[in-house]
Amino acid sequence: MPDYKTPDVYVEEISTLPPSIAEVSTAIPAFIGYTADDSLKLIPTRITTFLEYKTYFGGADAVGFTADINGTTISNVQVTDTRKHKLYYALDLYFQNGGADCYIVSLGKYGDTKSADDFKAGIDALKTEDEPTLIILSEATTLNLTADYYTVCQHALQQCADLQDRFCIFDTLPDKAGFNSVQDFRTNIGMNNLSYGAAYYPYLNTSSNYVYDESKVSLSFYALTSPPGVKKVALADIKQDQTALYNAVKQELNKMRVVLPPASVMAGIYALTDRTRGVWKAPANVSINAIIGPSVKISSEGQENLNVDANSGKSINAIRSFVGKGTLVWGARTLAGNDNEWKYVPVRRLFIMIEESAKKASYFAVFEPNTAVTWLKVKGMIESFLYGLWQQGAMAGSTSKAAYYVNVGLGTTMTQPDILEGRMIVEIGIAAVRPAEFIILRFSHKLQEA
Repeated sequence: MPDYKTPDVYVEEISTLPPSIAEVSTAIPAFIGYTADDSLKLIPTRITTFLEYKTYFGGADAVGFTADINGTTISNVQVTDTRKHKLYYALDLYFQNGGADCYIVSLGKYGDTKSADDFKAGIDALKTEDEPTLIILSEATTLNLTADYYTVCQHALQQCADLQDRFCIFDTLPDKAGFNSVQDFRTNIGMNNLSYGAAYYPYLNTSSNYVYDESKVSLSFYALTSPPGVKKVALADIKQDQTALYNAVKQELNKMRVVLPPASVMAGIYALTDRTRGVWKAPANVSINAIIGPSVKISSEGQENLNVDANSGKSINAIRSFVGKGTLVWGARTLAGNDNEWKYVPVRRLFIMIEESAKKASYFAVFEPNTAVTWLKVKGMIESFLYGLWQQGAMAGSTSKAAYYVNVGLGTTMTQPDILEGRMIVEIGIAAVRPAEFIILRFSHKLQEA
């Protein structure tokens, strides 16, 4: 109560409304990898467009090609190093599939030796950043040792579990003869913190062209002699005196498309789905832009082993091609495929969003009197937030009481020792909506009645 001493009319404003909760961002991915410009090495940098990425971090890692020239026939065109750094292409596809704001963590420049320690350092650099909510590690799939990739993935999952405000999108390793990439992923990813990650398979044949260096395009000219001779020159060497052949070779090179892990595309789809529908909508049954198709065609029978695995319980989400529909994301499960609480990606991410939003909004109550007045403010604030989400369809239940509850108070969530020790405990229950993963239509004959 103010101390009034001078006769006058005074106005006092009394706060009666509880504070409100602002919904935190849910799809701000952090891409970790090597870049052309490493002046921002290990400094998480926020960008909003692909142009900004090129401004801060430079262009693509130029590849080389080999090709055979026999008269006017060009054949056997091959990329000389498919393990080049592909963060540039990944960012391009991310923005083409609905991505917006994101973070880039540069681990160094092109040509630096890739190591698991670099990726761990990049993940650790994100620990002090509050905004990122997704971690993308596609670049780590090209580490020399497969064990290093899984070590990096486990490190990222541990950070997600510690901070409880982010989620990992993983890729399986590249397919090759005699190597089951899905089973290898399940075996080596471990069993800890699986609800904080989801994996996607297979790789995608994109519509992006390789950026190449003409001096690294090696052409083998086969002379029509006996025995046949071979002369090797670079594409740059024939630019002036063999223009027609030069242009023909470039046309062939432009037919070669970049193959990418799907995590960057999925990050864009997560962002688009969150923005247009909400974090509670499964990022699935969505077509993918700027790709030709998946590198491996998966049938319904083939997906059964991806979706449900009796041995490990770890689900791998499929990306499939459908006639007349294109390439669709056809799965929305976390790695904890046998966990009924955290089986689905939208459920895990909805809880992350609500928990983080409520946590940040509740800071006003720290050091406030631990009494019924403060409890009522906190309860009203959270209930108002949850009611808004329920109205948008984020929770199941025909009434708000069936969708959520918020409890706080002495004898309800707290004991007298809790209050004496300065603890205010709020219990929140949420009936999250789950995706209708299996649509079952039951038909039967109806007997004639007349």
